[in-house]
Amino acid sequence: MSILHITCSPRGRSAESHRLSQRIIDRLIAAAGPEAPAVVEVDATALPPVDQDYAAALSAPADPADDVLGRGALRQSAQLIQALQAATHIVIATPMHNFTVPSSLKVWIDHVVRVRSTFRITAEGKIGNLPDRPVYVAISSGGEFSGGAARQPDFLTPYLKHVLGTIGLHSVSFFSVEGTARGEAALQAARARAEAAIAAHPFLVG
Repeated sequence: MSILHITCSPRGRSAESHRLSQRIIDRLIAAAGPEAPAVVEVDATALPPVDQDYAAALSAPADPADDVLGRGALRQSAQLIQALQAATHIVIATPMHNFTVPSSLKVWIDHVVRVRSTFRITAEGKIGNLPDRPVYVAISSGGEFSGGAARQPDFLTPYLKHVLGTIGLHSVSFFSVEGTARGEAALQAARARAEAAIAAHPFLVG
């Protein structure tokens, strides 16, 4: 068992999404038993955007020569895809920015959702190349987006479901701490709801 932990907040370890993701990782480690899984950390806020070589490779009918693949964004992409392929469980810690994923998470997505590597194009559309495995997404949001009246739009969860499904990752579970901008009482209540959701979830460790 190995866990890929992707963190996306500029607040780093002090972020609410990071705290929530660590609770998920703690549950996975506890469920794994005596053999502690490896946890591989990726700080998405430190990733550079894709470059010209990467853009050219996406539009080409085949991947470029090895000397091009071994440099710049294509090299970074290969490393991130290798980490993704090696993980049995994926935990993404992300804030919601402007109703959707933050720019840091989008950069990670741009690196790993790569034609001929993690998906292929067929007559039926895009087909994922990765075997499915559990993905757990820990979300923090200043507003509230999951149900009820007077909620803000949510373009984060449907987008992540679709884009991860494109590369073969369909088993996606979401946990959220919402209303973090509404004061301490609201924050503590949101944390309690998230903790209850984690406690009730049947985490898969096999």
